[in-house]
Amino acid sequence: MPTDELTVLATGEIDLVGRVVDSSNATYVVHVTLDGEQLPAVYKPEAGERPLWDFDPGLYKRERAAYVLSEHLGWGLVPPTVVREDAPAGVGSVQRFVEGDHREHYFTLYDDRPELHDTFRRMAVFDCIANNTDRKSGHVLLGENGHVYGIDHGLCFAADFKLRTVIWDFAGEEISAADLATIEPLATSVPDTLAALLNRDEVAALQSRVQRLLTTQVLPVDRTGRRVPWPLI
Repeated sequence: MPTDELTVLATGEIDLVGRVVDSSNATYVVHVTLDGEQLPAVYKPEAGERPLWDFDPGLYKRERAAYVLSEHLGWGLVPPTVVREDAPAGVGSVQRFVEGDHREHYFTLYDDRPELHDTFRRMAVFDCIANNTDRKSGHVLLGENGHVYGIDHGLCFAADFKLRTVIWDFAGEEISAADLATIEPLATSVPDTLAALLNRDEVAALQSRVQRLLTTQVLPVDRTGRRVPWPLI
């Protein structure tokens, strides 16, 4: 029986393959191998993070937190992601690489694949909860298995409202009753595995964002026209 991906990522041997040269922070493609099973992955070490005025060091924790949140909700929007203390350049996140056509991204998928729109609506809800500051179009990938994934969540979970995203096509629409029921428990209780990756203010702010969505029951509208990341893709 194949070893599950999280076990491979968490305990396998990490071999550097190359660096992603156009990334703002140090990002590496790696192979993670355990018991003969090998997974391609993306490794983001804390040592390679550029200092930011509005986020503390340790963006790799937010990468992991996004995966934990997605799995807690049962939405599967984030590829398996772990924290490795023993990685080649020091502590950082290791996330399974999404195999697929990387010429595709949110804008092309929105236009060409209307059957994915419900998934994009759910991703919009997820980004509101996670307070995603950097949902570029290129951060939405279609895997070889036809599954949609979001990547690059290092700039999430700030206590201050910082939502910036390209997914505004569903603004003002009602959130499905199923998704509201799924997020409702977060309004009063955040799982320990997620809270451990954030500070107290960030946990409280996450609960407040959930409470707001439960009150309005609609996806937010950007009335400023400025809540988009740059570059867009």
